[in-house]
Amino acid sequence: MNVLVVGNGAREHAIAWKLHQSPRVSELFVAPGNAGTAQVAQNVPIGADDIDALLAYARKGRVDLTVVGPEAPLAAGIADRFLEAGLPVFGPTQAAARIESSKSFAKELMVTHEVPTGGAQTFDSYAEGVDHIQSAPLPVVVKADGLAAGKGVVVAHNRQDALDALRQGMQEKRFGPAGERVLIEEYLEGEELSVFAFVDGVCVSPLVAARDYKRVGDGDVGPNTGGMGSYSAPSVWTTSLECRVRGEIMEPVARALASQGTPYRGVLYAGLMLTETGPKVLEFNCRLGDPEAQVILPRLKSDLADVMMRTAQGKLEGASVEWAPLACVGVVLASGGYPGEYTTGYDVDGLQGLDDGAIVFHAGTMAVREGGRETTRIVTDGGRVLTVTALGPTLDEAKGIAYANAERVRFKDSFYRGDIAAFA
Repeated sequence: MNVLVVGNGAREHAIAWKLHQSPRVSELFVAPGNAGTAQVAQNVPIGADDIDALLAYARKGRVDLTVVGPEAPLAAGIADRFLEAGLPVFGPTQAAARIESSKSFAKELMVTHEVPTGGAQTFDSYAEGVDHIQSAPLPVVVKADGLAAGKGVVVAHNRQDALDALRQGMQEKRFGPAGERVLIEEYLEGEELSVFAFVDGVCVSPLVAARDYKRVGDGDVGPNTGGMGSYSAPSVWTTSLECRVRGEIMEPVARALASQGTPYRGVLYAGLMLTETGPKVLEFNCRLGDPEAQVILPRLKSDLADVMMRTAQGKLEGASVEWAPLACVGVVLASGGYPGEYTTGYDVDGLQGLDDGAIVFHAGTMAVREGGRETTRIVTDGGRVLTVTALGPTLDEAKGIAYANAERVRFKDSFYRGDIAAFA
């Protein structure tokens, strides 16, 4: 079948890399893609938010399955448009994607269906939010209700930080419309965990877990980023915990969405906190994580194209979804200055001759052809540039391979965290 992947990050490169291995895939396209996706697929110069152009391309190219990577087009209704046109699509409808695009919707759904989560109140009024913060127990969590590219959450350990976060979201419009409504939540303590499942509206696949690192510096210091690395699977991810998360969180949420007439089809991503009383949901996302996709897809033993098509068709029951008992570690190489201002256009060196077991997924890269030469240069084109990933029989071995190869890849002012999976 012909498959179109929508997006241009390392997540989409990982999806395309895995789909490329499927004997079911004859033609593979990525829109718009990057220098890495061009090595396994044909890049198509259409932005991930240009739904009209993507739909026209899928029709013209006789695309059998479209896989949507990022959350923004899902929140904008790309799946609805494709389904209306009779085209199979992997990713939830706009209504089901509210599980990520509206934190207040997700919180209300969880409370109604008794899914474990922290207490929260939603505010449309800045003055009422201020009043609540003045008396709320500390620490307190302030969240923009809508999509804020992973940067709309502040854990405030004092009232002034909480008030600043509220002001930035509601008055200064730092996150645009996403911050016009704000959730003020109970602070949960414990270990964080990212859990993923394929969901076809009814059936929930075997789960897989990862842990990611959001802050820019070693030891979890500095500002939040889109993610500086991840690993799978954490040692806390046991069979008993998987059963509990499935029974208390993933299956109830799938049933709840279906009961509302908005069945969820795609990857359901639960961000959890493992508290003393058990796992509680911090947030849901309506797609694969980035950088988590880069460490869970290499562990998938099953045919990703088959799994995604069955999910899109509501036929996941009985499908093989098997995760290899291997460890995987991913280290993000970023541009100097990220997540603030940074410069692009620097040559990337060291991508050839990496060790067996190492995989490099591209994010902010671009291929540049000079003059009439057949060869191209890979240059930086973003803040998060690459994820150097490695599989191994143990976490220590995978980590060793990942870091040994991350040291070999260079571009001007590049940096990475040195503590990914250090305390697993």
